[in-house]
Amino acid sequence: MTFSTLGLSESLMRAVAEKGYTTPSPIQAQAIPVVLSGRDLMAAAQTGTGKTAGFTLPILQMLSQGQPVKSNQVRTLILTPTRELAAQIGQSVTDYGRYLPLRSTVVFGGVKINPQMKALRAGVDVLVATPGRLLDLHSQNAVHFDQVECLVLDEADRMLDMGFIHDIRRILKVLPAKRQNLMFSATFSDDIKRLAQGILNDPLSVTVSAPNSTATRVKQWMHPVDKKRKPELLSHLITDNQWGQTLVFTRTKHGANRLTEKLGKDGIKSMAIHGNKSQGARTRALAGFKAGEVQVLVATDIAARGLDIDQLPQVVNFDLPNVAEDYVHRIGRTGRAGASGQAVSLVSAEESKELISIERLIQTKLERVIVEGFAPVQEVSDKAVKAPYKPKKPRQSQGRKPHAGKPHAEKHSGANRAPHRQGDTHGKHASAGESRPATSFKPRRSQRRPASAKPAS
Repeated sequence: MTFSTLGLSESLMRAVAEKGYTTPSPIQAQAIPVVLSGRDLMAAAQTGTGKTAGFTLPILQMLSQGQPVKSNQVRTLILTPTRELAAQIGQSVTDYGRYLPLRSTVVFGGVKINPQMKALRAGVDVLVATPGRLLDLHSQNAVHFDQVECLVLDEADRMLDMGFIHDIRRILKVLPAKRQNLMFSATFSDDIKRLAQGILNDPLSVTVSAPNSTATRVKQWMHPVDKKRKPELLSHLITDNQWGQTLVFTRTKHGANRLTEKLGKDGIKSMAIHGNKSQGARTRALAGFKAGEVQVLVATDIAARGLDIDQLPQVVNFDLPNVAEDYVHRIGRTGRAGASGQAVSLVSAEESKELISIERLIQTKLERVIVEGFAPVQEVSDKAVKAPYKPKKPRQSQGRKPHAGKPHAEKHSGANRAPHRQGDTHGKHASAGESRPATSFKPRRSQRRPASAKPAS
């Protein structure tokens, strides 16, 4: 099958060819005809499967045949949980629609709102947005939804994990009842199915890979090592193996900063990307990494979904994630679009519980490889893989304020709200680096964490 058999216009075919693509991926081959037919779609697809083109291409095709957009109106609304993913989707819309007379823009928090308001004045055919900033813009009458023909929820499972359900419901209330709905998620969990029932109308379901499966082209193994020797081991691996581009995941923003300093002292050019970094700093770090000017990008799970880096050779889990599913999303940054890659985990005895959960989830026992000179004093668990992993249920936030153990996602800031500081913890997913409540904020009694509870590090 080729893209020419999917009914796409000559203008889109030209843009696709310039991107170097000739054969659609499985999700594209299944999703594009459904979207073009006007049916609602519920698709389960992991990152790196080409799902973004699976909905942007047919949407652009339909928009090019419709009515012009009016001032401050939107024809297609794409909701996504993180800034990085929003920017990535926005770039895809620009790339694929370069030969079409359509307007698009991307809006998210962490940057000035006035330029975004200005971009919306003439109306846009495609608006890619994070929920919090979209609500800000709507509250200021900068965007209206009377012309919305299609709603896309991308990374729907992550939006639930990050507590966006309340924002999504608020947005749904102001959208036209008659519209096409597309939902993309890594899995069809019970929570996702319940969400879909309230949004989708007689949808077609598409699944292109087993839920929580890891890429077959990614070679995975682990190095047992004592926690205090992890930085030294990472420097040794990068230097000894002459690794080029390397994406390293840490659990906390402070850990990312410390590791970046350590690598720098060892002569390894590295930069950190996490929630305490400004949007400009994050953009520069990612651009430098993609350009090869930065050898190592140290990231919290802000980067687990949304980073699209061509031919990334290796991912390193400096810390294992607290939630096993995030392991799948982390290593999904490599081995994309048919390329091969490798995922290396540095595991200490303290992380035995997380390791067991990951191995149960992926139903694979990671090979233990002890590096000479770095044998751990404390042994890492070597239990066999047993019963399949049972995913943890996402915690539902109360109201709209995240607590210290929850991800600090893009939140509705409001024009009169006091400035927030940025934070980044790894409760379930150290996410887009959006604002958290200032330290002076006192939650309602029902929201306060019990005294015995420990916040995520």
